[in-house]
Amino acid sequence: MTDIHISKVTANIGARITGVDLAKPLDEETVVALRDALNTHKALVFDDVDLDDEGQQAFVRHFGDITTAHPTVPSVDGVPNVLPVDSERGRAANHWHTDVTFVLNPPQASTLRSITIPPYGGETLIANSAAAYRDLPQPLRLLADTLWAEHTNDYDYAVPEETVDEAQAAARAQFTSIKYRTAHPIVRVHPLTGERGLFIGGFAQRIVGLSAGESRKILDLLQTYVTRSENILRHRWSENQLVLFDNRITQHYAIDNYDGLPRRLHRVTVAGDVPVGVEGKESYVIEGDASHYTSVAA
Repeated sequence: MTDIHISKVTANIGARITGVDLAKPLDEETVVALRDALNTHKALVFDDVDLDDEGQQAFVRHFGDITTAHPTVPSVDGVPNVLPVDSERGRAANHWHTDVTFVLNPPQASTLRSITIPPYGGETLIANSAAAYRDLPQPLRLLADTLWAEHTNDYDYAVPEETVDEAQAAARAQFTSIKYRTAHPIVRVHPLTGERGLFIGGFAQRIVGLSAGESRKILDLLQTYVTRSENILRHRWSENQLVLFDNRITQHYAIDNYDGLPRRLHRVTVAGDVPVGVEGKESYVIEGDASHYTSVAA
């Protein structure tokens, strides 16, 4: 096992990892140590990585099967498992979300690797949704434990149609070219740690059994606990960095504060399991088949 050093970045989320060369195959002890660190800190930052797309995929495969780039959005040319997170393709990630929660088994973990970094701005915020659940007053926890929400990729971006230009309209049409709706528990039980976390975010559009207006009020209330400043890692990107975060128990947000300058990250994700709620019930599909995108992790 390599000499891993783990240093916390904030009290509630994030750790910087040194002593691991991600470009080399990792032994089992190292993978276990990284998995334990991910379980504890939810997001891991690696500096000075020497990786290309192939190397990023090889590293991610230590944690399980990898997904294709996205259910509807094109991959990097010739690299079907790598998604370009590129300012030239639009900045639709500047809302709080957990990756691809509109499918039955969203990724268990995501990696982002810096390719082109603007001279200022462009940070990624990552929030600990387990800490958010712990912050809830008991009456809200008891309510949240019983609720389910429909997640969809075909949702209101809260952007007036008249402000959407041709490129944005094309990107939106691509994103919704296959419609997905899946019901997930609002409180998800982490399969490795047993922690409970708020499993909501931007794709959660309606609470099962409630009207749209009622749903919005409750989801917005719960979301305020996720986005408390104490629960957030604000990551300022530099060259040759990789961030690994647990997609089952975090949300993230790409800040659009860099004046449209070039910004590009490459994303590779690990196939996930089907979420389970407090009562042991699994998520279920309402609309859409994502079998071309991801296997289901055991």
